[in-house]
Amino acid sequence: MSTPVEYRFSFGPWNISEGADPFGPDVRQPFPHEEKFGLYRGLGFEGIQFHDDDVVPGLDDLNPAQILKQSAVVKTILSNQGLTPEFVAPRLWFAPQTVDGGYTSNRAADRAYAWDRTQKCIDIARAVGAKAIVLWLAREGSYIREAKDARLAYQRLLDTVNAILAYDPEIELWIEPKPNEPTDQAYVPTIGHAIALAYASTDPTRVKGLIETAHALLAGLDPSDEMAFALAHDKLASVHLNDQNGLKFDQDKNFGSANLRAAFNQVRVLEEAGYGSRGEFIGLDVKTMRTQAGSPVTAHLTNSREIFLWLVAKYRSLDHAAVAALREARDYEALELHIIRHLLGI
Repeated sequence: MSTPVEYRFSFGPWNISEGADPFGPDVRQPFPHEEKFGLYRGLGFEGIQFHDDDVVPGLDDLNPAQILKQSAVVKTILSNQGLTPEFVAPRLWFAPQTVDGGYTSNRAADRAYAWDRTQKCIDIARAVGAKAIVLWLAREGSYIREAKDARLAYQRLLDTVNAILAYDPEIELWIEPKPNEPTDQAYVPTIGHAIALAYASTDPTRVKGLIETAHALLAGLDPSDEMAFALAHDKLASVHLNDQNGLKFDQDKNFGSANLRAAFNQVRVLEEAGYGSRGEFIGLDVKTMRTQAGSPVTAHLTNSREIFLWLVAKYRSLDHAAVAALREARDYEALELHIIRHLLGI
């Protein structure tokens, strides 16, 4: 048996939320963004996920020299804290130019803005030492199907992927699929769509996927199967583990909190494939409950990390020979009971 992976964990500073609630008053005081970096190591995390404006606030109003100067400041902070920047993602869903999508907008000026912002994101990623950018194609879709030429939209997405690969010969591009929210229906709803774009690109080796548990569930799919599909193609660059209670808005609940067996299967698939052995992170994208008071609130992060590690231990202590024998016998009723008993510690 190969040496067990010692996992590395990451999260984004947005996961220590400000306490805003669109349906009521704030329940937590804001926690200064620049102070969040000092929390990572003590919580058991060494990787940090970024949006471009997490690194360089207000970057749309800055020139290239100013952007690189601020990026250098953040790189120094990360070095001092012993943190690794996992990726940087262009935030292409808040600007007025991206209300109808950036890359797939019907307006040429909006598409030009999206490309300019993407170039800045790549520059920021390289400046802080991240090897990848992540595209969460938040508004690349439509509310009514007649709003856009979908075939043309997919061509524009592929053209963007190729433009990114040409702009920087070393950067990796990780596509994070989601089927809806904020758009009604997104153009890249599953990891299969993302991988199809990768294979159609000019350099498939640099185009990979990032799978979020909740996003797969919102598509009506099993997250572990989505991960297995990407792993079968050697294209699972990262994961965002969390949980989801039904087909509703993206909840970002604690990993394993809604469906512990589904969480176990995600861990099982990652373990079986040796995920993490090349330094891949276990990324968390979890938000604290809206009712939770305090500042900063970090228990949702440490709890999710602890649940993941518990499930790793559960997988490694599983009677794998018994599982193999039950599979061979096709006795899946017995296999299910075997798994449930193991998860319950019986």
